[in-house]
Amino acid sequence: MLKMVTAVVKPHKWDDVKEALKGAGITGVTVTEVKGFGRQGGKTEVFRGSEYKVELLPKLKVEVIVDEPAVPTVVDAITKSGQTGKIGDGKIWVLALDDLVRIRTGEQGADAV
Repeated sequence: MLKMVTAVVKPHKWDDVKEALKGAGITGVTVTEVKGFGRQGGKTEVFRGSEYKVELLPKLKVEVIVDEPAVPTVVDAITKSGQTGKIGDGKIWVLALDDLVRIRTGEQGADAV
């Protein structure tokens, strides 16, 4: 069964996450620049002496499609490489995929990964 592993990580951790995924044998990944907040609820900044609140913080959403046996390896690679130990490190979630089709060849399922 195919799974999509999605992670939201801090942008400055992308190079570490990318290298960890390559090391885990992952050859394809989709990355999207996103904004959001979690428990930290944003942060306070000072600009030209004025204090203001930034509620939506920049993050990267990383999506990887793998066969089910590879999920623990991918989750472990992202967790270890994306971790700073500080609030706002992000989240990882795993979703089941009903089908996958490679547009170029028409391959379906695991063959399309």
